[in-house]
Amino acid sequence: MIKVSIVPISTGQGELAYHAVASEKQAQGKTAGEALDALTAQLSADETSTFVIVQSLRPDHFFTVDQQQRLTTLMERWRTARDQGSTFPVEEQTELEALVAEELRASAARTAALADALGR
Repeated sequence: MIKVSIVPISTGQGELAYHAVASEKQAQGKTAGEALDALTAQLSADETSTFVIVQSLRPDHFFTVDQQQRLTTLMERWRTARDQGSTFPVEEQTELEALVAEELRASAARTAALADALGR
């Protein structure tokens, strides 16, 4: 069974697109369905059985709105520092790394909750 993840991404023009990933294959679309269709077209006949996860990236009890907003702020500041060739403050880098680790833990908790809900 091929596992497909679909995540919303910002296009840079203030619009939202969707990025679908399965193993080494990737596709993008204006909607989650369009991204999935584009990815499915790349799959071989033996990869037709798929499990799709669409991540909304909305706050939840695993990763709160405050955590998401702070992560977004720090990522924007980190990208600006990188693009300008300047140093990102150590204390902000530490906070950013902690938030990324917390979002990873939240992702694992969401997955476990989904598996429990599916009776796995």
